[in-house]
Amino acid sequence: MSTMTALFIILALLLLIVGGKMGIQAIVSLVFNFFWLFLTITLIAWGFSPLIVVTITGIIILAMTIFLSDDNDQVTRVAFATGVVIMLILIAIIVPVEHYASVQGFANEDSDALEGLSLNIGVNFLQITMVTTILSTLGAIAEAAMAVAAGMQELISDNPDIPTSKLFGHGMHIGQQIISTAINTLFFGFMGSFLGLSIWFIRLNYGFADMINAKIFVSEFLLLIFSMIAVILAVPCTAWFMKLDLQRQARSDVNN
Repeated sequence: MSTMTALFIILALLLLIVGGKMGIQAIVSLVFNFFWLFLTITLIAWGFSPLIVVTITGIIILAMTIFLSDDNDQVTRVAFATGVVIMLILIAIIVPVEHYASVQGFANEDSDALEGLSLNIGVNFLQITMVTTILSTLGAIAEAAMAVAAGMQELISDNPDIPTSKLFGHGMHIGQQIISTAINTLFFGFMGSFLGLSIWFIRLNYGFADMINAKIFVSEFLLLIFSMIAVILAVPCTAWFMKLDLQRQARSDVNN
């Protein structure tokens, strides 16, 4: 048995023991999302437009992640609407930023690994970088939207008479409590993945200016910033969609 297989079995068992039914749904979500990621890579390799492909598959991945994470229809409905809106906003930001940042392709530090290989593979590396960045933010979007939506739904359940006019403010308060934790989680994830490269930079006597201007550093740092932006935007967006959803339900009850 390989190490990867053993770790996956341990992960699955822990999800079943701790998560119960939701753990099973998490495993199903993970398997389906792996399939959609593989399909995204395949379609791009076949020559389909990377941005169109990632927009479609990104929405599907958000749907799989969110709707299999909770049984409450209101929470998942609001979180999914938030996720799609935030993803589209980020695409509008990522495309011009990645274009002017010029961090596509491989860096000088990758030259040894690429020696003897041809880069003439008929793929637009700028669009591939955009696709990578968009996909990297989906987890942060879904997590933040679900956390705020679930918190607001619990508040509404405990206080069914809460005025909708005050709901947005309560949602912002809930979101403000998770922002710090979510951003620190992203930051330490970035530092953990970048630690080996940081040590390499130091051992090769890179100056601070050289390091922060290295393409491989800038591309990873942009991923971190975009994910943080996604978390921050998810808070007011989720609060607003939850308020709209409650107002829609109230109008429907009046009409009925």
